Amino acid sequence: MSTIRAAITAVGHWVPEKILSNHDLEKMMDTNDEWIRTRTGIRERRILEKGATSDLGAGAVQDMLRKRGMSAEEIEVLIVATVTPDMFFPATACMIQEKIGAKHAWGFDFSAACSGFVFALTVGSQLIESGTYKKVVVVGADKMSAITDYTDRNTCILFGDAGAAVLLEPSSDPSLGIIDHRLYCDGSGGRYLNMLGGGSLNPPTHETVDKKMHFIYQDGKAVFKVAVIGMAEVSYEIMKRNNLTGKDVDWLVPHQANLRIIDACAERMELDKSKVMMNIDRYGNTTAATIPLCLSEWQLSGKLKKGHHCVLSSFGAGYTWGAVYLKWAY
Repeated sequence: MSTIRAAITAVGHWVPEKILSNHDLEKMMDTNDEWIRTRTGIRERRILEKGATSDLGAGAVQDMLRKRGMSAEEIEVLIVATVTPDMFFPATACMIQEKIGAKHAWGFDFSAACSGFVFALTVGSQLIESGTYKKVVVVGADKMSAITDYTDRNTCILFGDAGAAVLLEPSSDPSLGIIDHRLYCDGSGGRYLNMLGGGSLNPPTHETVDKKMHFIYQDGKAVFKVAVIGMAEVSYEIMKRNNLTGKDVDWLVPHQANLRIIDACAERMELDKSKVMMNIDRYGNTTAATIPLCLSEWQLSGKLKKGHHCVLSSFGAGYTWGAVYLKWAY
């Protein structure tokens, strides 16, 4: 039997119009542009003023469909990676399905924080590889402004809102598509990066609201130490598993959390910085949307070309981390 390989055959993204710059944040709290840029690489981020995560995701899928020239009714499966669902249920996948008119699709949400897209892409690719489905859409979308405390200068400088999507189909060329993946999690890291309120452990009460338990909490130093190693090592691991060197890799597509983490990852891979996709300066950390947002922008600019070797790499709350190796298919 011939092996079916899943390939990304279309990409799209959608970001809100409102820009929240570092200079805007200077007016809101004790911080400054230089302090933010030197520690994170971020200059500005986008904020969705009206709407929810499903609006970000729907906009991204519609952009992708336009570029592919296909109807939403052709979508068979819709997987949405997010930590900011519109609500606990129904799933944001269902909300997006209704908004775009994907009448024949079933779907579900996937929660792995900043690693959500890499994890969901792996699951989606295996639905294609099983031979059961031929058109699977994977969305990374988060309205991080909805769970960000804008009085906490350690976290509010980091996050923004965005949505991006990819279409997975069986590859017409067996040498192209998603070739390998490595995924990990370590629940002991959950105490350092989380949102404690709102779930069954701490249902919403006046007390949970007063204690700001419905906002992101992050122990920045603890997370940085683990993330800088985890993301770099999993990227190096997937290269070695596939007999690649830094010269073979055309693009590192890293999660856009922190410029220093991205630089460490490229250094571990012995990769020139010109081969690293980075837009953290314009969008900040959009959680599950960062990697597909990079893919969409680079594809649109013409810099991402058929046959390019790409390593997608992430690290997020959970802890979760992982990498995907693919050869660009179009």
